[in-house]
Amino acid sequence: MFDIQRYPQINPPQRLLMGPGPINADPRALRAMASPLIGQYDPAMTGYMNEVMALWREIFRTQNRWTMLVDGTSRAGIEAILLSAIRPGDRVLVPVFGRFGHLLCEIARRCRAEVRSIDVPWGEVFSPQQIEDAIKRVRPRLLLTVHGDTSTTLLQPLDELGDICRRYGVLFYTDATASLGGNELDTDGWGLDAVSAGLQKCLGGPSGSSPVTLSPRMEEVIRRRRRVEQGIRNDSHYDGDDEIIYSNYFDLGMIMDYWGPERLNHHTEATSMLFAARECARIILEEGLDNTLARHALHGRALAAGIQGMGLDTFGSPAHRMSNVLGVVIPAQVHGEAVRQRLLEDFHIEIGTSFGPLQGKIWRIGTMGYNARKDCVLQTLAALEAVLNRLGLKTVQGAAMQAAWDIYDSAGR
Repeated sequence: MFDIQRYPQINPPQRLLMGPGPINADPRALRAMASPLIGQYDPAMTGYMNEVMALWREIFRTQNRWTMLVDGTSRAGIEAILLSAIRPGDRVLVPVFGRFGHLLCEIARRCRAEVRSIDVPWGEVFSPQQIEDAIKRVRPRLLLTVHGDTSTTLLQPLDELGDICRRYGVLFYTDATASLGGNELDTDGWGLDAVSAGLQKCLGGPSGSSPVTLSPRMEEVIRRRRRVEQGIRNDSHYDGDDEIIYSNYFDLGMIMDYWGPERLNHHTEATSMLFAARECARIILEEGLDNTLARHALHGRALAAGIQGMGLDTFGSPAHRMSNVLGVVIPAQVHGEAVRQRLLEDFHIEIGTSFGPLQGKIWRIGTMGYNARKDCVLQTLAALEAVLNRLGLKTVQGAAMQAAWDIYDSAGR
């Protein structure tokens, strides 16, 4: 007989998630998820979908009509855009400065693209000139970028790349999963053709919904493929497979038809996640997007000052550091995983490790979304200092806290 008592009600331990994401979701987003379910064509539901589109246009800083959600984690948004935009044989250029540039290369290859990449050492970013030189050399159809790469904690400047892409007729995409809501991103002002994100970092929600926005130029590219595929189904003239979108679920043309006034059936919308995405955007706009960006910058500065105050080094160029994730060089005197384990077990605080060439070399500490707060920063600094001293790395007691307080005091906080 099956013993159901072996499977009690889920009761996860309380954690303060101060890693590179996910973070503790804002309680208001979690409450929104607990709202009653309604049918996908209920007028209330389609009204909420329209509200989501309007709210997220403000977050992305765009007038794009097609600003909506792709159901799934942030990677779902990436795959939907790349699968819908890339034709087999298309040449794409990927500037790689961390783990998630390699991810874009992998997904593009699965889309049957001809992938060309350029690389800098982890800890650096690209200059606009380096990317323009590569575009002139490679002549890609698409430029695929990562805005903020949490593996290196650095932010790639994008503001000059839109003009470069326009000069050479290149479609411009960025993965803003780790940056949107905590770092400046101006979709229209920077000339981005497509952007995707996820709720679980600066946006203050749970993982499971990917906001995306598409420019009119990107919409036309996707719609053109959509029309050709419809022609195949109608047995009209067709002489190749370069226009087939090799996914039904991630076909953005079909998703646009679902989110648009036609409301053509495509999938059953993830209602509870839509409620969460709506509330995440609403919370940010209630605070004011500029204020949200400033909040992330303040708490990021306070964390960095505290880390340096206890004598630790930060990783990467300060000029290109993300506001919401800090790389901390692991001191030679301690074992990085032992520190993380003690923080989790004794303080219920999670910080991140790293991978690739940075494996075992840095911790990644996040101050983002709902956790971009003074109490979270001070609690993490105090706990980290205590653990380091317990494991044999002596610091000046209280120096980290004083350095962080100095930042807050200077900001009137």
